[in-house]
Amino acid sequence: MRTTAAFLLVLCLLAISHAWDCQPVVDIKNLMQIDAGLGQVVATDTSQIPYYLVGDKWIRMPGSLKHITVGPAGIWGVNKDYAIYKYVAGNWVQAAGLLKQLDAGGDQFVVGANMNDTPYCLASSATVGYKGPGSPLPWTGLPGSVKYYSCGPFGCWAVNNNDDIYLMSLNQDCQNNGWSHIEGKLSMIEVATDGSVFGVNSVGSVYTRDGITASKPEGTGWSHVPMCMQMKHVTYDLGRLWVISKSGFTMVCTH
Repeated sequence: MRTTAAFLLVLCLLAISHAWDCQPVVDIKNLMQIDAGLGQVVATDTSQIPYYLVGDKWIRMPGSLKHITVGPAGIWGVNKDYAIYKYVAGNWVQAAGLLKQLDAGGDQFVVGANMNDTPYCLASSATVGYKGPGSPLPWTGLPGSVKYYSCGPFGCWAVNNNDDIYLMSLNQDCQNNGWSHIEGKLSMIEVATDGSVFGVNSVGSVYTRDGITASKPEGTGWSHVPMCMQMKHVTYDLGRLWVISKSGFTMVCTH
């Protein structure tokens, strides 16, 4: 079975457009979710084990998480009971609140969505200095309904339960001007440290947003990123696109 799977993966890699050079990530299997930012990569597997990439080695982190994120606000995660944690000095420290997904890619602020798809923001003044239960943690509720939420230097992108795509300008104090609808449909979306936006739709196709700049944060349109299998999760940082297939393969691609 493994030999057949490996053979299919080789055929798949050979079939990918020459525009992207994808290689299998062989040292880790059955990843559920991955996040890259500021030169760091973290991931969780289907057993909810969190990992941190050091060189080409995946180091198991303590605890059990279903979603993990890394960025200017540090490393944060949530477990199966929606409890929120920040990684502080080698250990997970629980933070107040309940979220199903969160993102640390903003300008030192954290955003997330709870089990009711309510979006939240935690200002940079609370995220950077958070060291434990004694630190203040004033989550700010935001308008709208989102199931997946990610931020970068030019704005925050989100998708709702209908796979509709939205963009919000959000500052360090969680002040915002509401959501702007962006054409297209995606089931998850991630914003890189450089502002690049990638996402996956319901049938496993990968897309990237073109033309994003500080003066035009909404970009100009979507481009399909050719992949030879259906994907479920994607993240991008420092020229490397990490993708996890619905069948459990992880690949890293360069353009």
